[in-house]
Amino acid sequence: MRPNRVLPGGYSGKRLLVAAVLLLGVVPGAAAAASADQVESVTTSGWVGTWAAAPAAGVAGTDNGYPNYSIRNIVHTSAGGHEVRVRLSNAFGRTPVLFGRVTVAVAAGPDTPQAVPGTMRTLTFGGDGEITVPPGADVVSDGAALNVPRDGDLLVTTYTPTPSGPVTHHPLAMQNSYFTRDGDKAADESAAAFPERTAVWHYVSGVDVRGHGLRGSVVAIGDSITDGANSTWGANLRWPDQLADRISRHLGVLNAGISGNRLLLDGGNYGVNALARLDRDVLSQSGVRTAIVFEGINDIQQTPHQAEPGKIISALKQIANRAHDRGLRVLGATITPWKGWRSYTPELEETRQAVNRFIRTSRLFDGYLDFDAVIRDPADPQRMKPEYDSGDHLHPGDKGFTAMADAVSLPRLR
Repeated sequence: MRPNRVLPGGYSGKRLLVAAVLLLGVVPGAAAAASADQVESVTTSGWVGTWAAAPAAGVAGTDNGYPNYSIRNIVHTSAGGHEVRVRLSNAFGRTPVLFGRVTVAVAAGPDTPQAVPGTMRTLTFGGDGEITVPPGADVVSDGAALNVPRDGDLLVTTYTPTPSGPVTHHPLAMQNSYFTRDGDKAADESAAAFPERTAVWHYVSGVDVRGHGLRGSVVAIGDSITDGANSTWGANLRWPDQLADRISRHLGVLNAGISGNRLLLDGGNYGVNALARLDRDVLSQSGVRTAIVFEGINDIQQTPHQAEPGKIISALKQIANRAHDRGLRVLGATITPWKGWRSYTPELEETRQAVNRFIRTSRLFDGYLDFDAVIRDPADPQRMKPEYDSGDHLHPGDKGFTAMADAVSLPRLR
């Protein structure tokens, strides 16, 4: 058996069909959704996001980076296309990082670094085969012809020949990726070239596609519940994944969740606050038409607790206004039940209820997803239904994520 060797910062680590209530509120007199002309304008380049992972932090202990490493990130698409490009991030690096080679290929199967023969593409950046990314910066590759499958896995491989660091990463991938310390293997199709395993995504922050009939993408900004914490490992059962399974082939679904993320405070590995990362993780995504905003529980439950609902509401207003300024429609999502979680108190529960009342009644959003109503226990509405609870009373399990995905009215996204 191959050893489960994890890069620093890593975590060790089908489909369930469940009938659920379909709810999406529309507030009478709510702010008008972006006009058709505004929404269509975001796709004039033809590029649409098919996968994303929000950069969260630098990997601890990587001040020297990963010199001579090739890292093969496995990413799961939502929309398909005939051309592909990749986004890379040095958002948390303090020194420039040189990508000596970057490739993309179609994976030969689930949880494997093996590429489908003939699908390996070496990417360029402004026509060059390598690129140096300054500290704090992101880059986008040129497009490459490739038949990208809808609801399939791609292999995005980076080779970093020289020291740099810290290494920008997304800590909670909920699936495996693979790597080698043995130099440039980025163009190798064979799984044998990548003998070690990691449970985080390094450097890669997005994949875009071009294809016939693509209309744009939906971005969900959130915390660990959006990030898929406690879902089945490697099964792509986060609620945005399951939403993508329901959506037509015309839209991509992008996950901008970061476990532990807050609206108002930064949190180390939990990423910068949602207001600070909104431009990078939501507004700059390719072809974005709709933003789903599902944040707030960590402001309430983490120390220091934010017990004043007005401050959380103010942050939600900022996000909605900034997204509307870019011509997006914005859907708020109610904060889900958490009674039984270790930091729950009746006083903090009142804060959650007040924020949810705002989301349901505000004229600011173009509609809302009542995730609270969908997964709460009618016998004890401050708790999740037992069948939806992953067991910790804060994070839903697979069935809870199914119910949440099924609660999105698809016409509101098209």
